[in-house]
Amino acid sequence: MKTTVKKPPMGWNSWDCYGASVTEAEVLANTNYMAEHLKEYGWKYIVIDIQWYEPAAKSADYNWGAELVMDEYSRLLPAENRFPSAAGSAGFKPISDYIHSLGLKFGIHILRGIPKQAVRKNTKILGSSATAAEIADIGSVCSWNGDMCGVDMTRDGAQEYYDSIISMYADWGVDFIKVDDIARPYHKAEIEAIRKAINKTGRNIVLSLSPGEAPICEAVHLSQHADMWRMTDDFWDGWEQLKKMFDYCRSWFPYVKEGCWPDCDMLPLGRIGIRSHGGDRMTRFTKDEQCLMMTLWCMFRSPLMFGGDMTYNDDFTLSLMQNRGLIEINQNSHAGRELYRKGNEIAWAANGEEGIYYLAQFNVGEHEIEVQTPLSFMGIEKPCVAHELWTGKENTGNIIKSIVPPHGVCLYKIKL
Repeated sequence: MKTTVKKPPMGWNSWDCYGASVTEAEVLANTNYMAEHLKEYGWKYIVIDIQWYEPAAKSADYNWGAELVMDEYSRLLPAENRFPSAAGSAGFKPISDYIHSLGLKFGIHILRGIPKQAVRKNTKILGSSATAAEIADIGSVCSWNGDMCGVDMTRDGAQEYYDSIISMYADWGVDFIKVDDIARPYHKAEIEAIRKAINKTGRNIVLSLSPGEAPICEAVHLSQHADMWRMTDDFWDGWEQLKKMFDYCRSWFPYVKEGCWPDCDMLPLGRIGIRSHGGDRMTRFTKDEQCLMMTLWCMFRSPLMFGGDMTYNDDFTLSLMQNRGLIEINQNSHAGRELYRKGNEIAWAANGEEGIYYLAQFNVGEHEIEVQTPLSFMGIEKPCVAHELWTGKENTGNIIKSIVPPHGVCLYKIKL
C-alpha cells in the first residue's frame, strides 16, 4: 500500500518556463527563491521536468533519436553539460542534498518504460539476468516523444528494471516522481510496478501520473496506487482551457480525499515560455483570471505546481503565492464541491475547521453579473458574517450578494 500524502503537494515545475532544457543553475535559482519567499507558506517541491538526460535539449521540442546519457544497466542519468554536479556518477544527489538543506523537497519527471537506446544496445538490467530487449514492449510507445518504449510486465526482469531505477532515485534523495505517458492511455500494469518499486525503497515518494485525461473509470485504481493524477492534457494560459476546467473539477470532486489528489495541472503564472511553448512571455491571463484560477484550484484542492520562473515574479504574482487564505483552503479544507451552475454563474463551497465555511462565486461570462447565493444552499440556516478574501469586504445576512467581474471571482470565508 502507498504512504498517504495528507495534503495537496505545493511546488515548482520547470516545464512551463524551460520545456525540456532546464539547467542546474536555473533549478538552483528557483530553489533559493522558494526557500526565501515561499517555504513558510507551504511551498516545498522543486521538480525537474522531462529529458534531464538529454544533453542537446534546447526547448520544449524533442530531438528524436538523440543520444541519451545512460548507464550500463539501462538507467538514464543527468546530462552533465546541463547539471555539472552530476559528474562522477553523482546523479542528482548533490542537487537533492542542497534542496534538502534548505528544508525543501526534490522531484523529477520520468517517462514510462525503458529507453529505446537501451533496447538497441541490449544493455543489462540490474538485479536480473534479463536484458533491455527482452523486457521491452516495442509496440507500446509514446506518441509525442521518441525516447522510450513500454515494459512488458509479464517478462522476467520487468519488475527488476523498475525497482532498479526507482531505487537509484531514492538513493539520490528524490521525494516526488512525475511519471508521464502512463495515465492516457492508461497503463495499469506499469503503474502497479512503479508503486511496488516505490514501496520497496521505504522512502515517502509522491507519485504523480501524466498526462490527462486520466480515465475516471479508473478512479479507484488511481486512488490505490497514485498520489496525484492529471485530469487534463497540458494546461496553458488561455481562457477557454481555464473555463473548461470547471467541467473537469465537477466530474472529479467526489474523488478528492486525503492521499488522492486529482490534478488540474501546473499554474502557468509569472514568466513562462522562456524556452517552452508559446514563446517568452508573462502569463496571458488577466489578473481577474489569475484570481479565478487560484480560487478554483484551491477550492477543488488540486496540487499547486507553479510553472513560471519564480525569480521573475512581480508583486502581484508573488501575492497570489503568498495568499494565506487561499493556501488554507487548499491545504486544510474538505468537502469542496460545486453548489450550482446558473448561466455564467458557478458557485463552489468547501468546509473548513469547525464553524468555518468557504464560498466561491465565479463568473465565466463576458459581462459583470450580480450573484446572490443563499447560505441555505450550504446547509447554513442562520445569518452569518462573511469576509471576501480578495478585497476584505464584509457581507452579512442569509444571502451572500456580490458583483462579480467577467472572468472573475468573489471568495468568502464564512464564520458561524
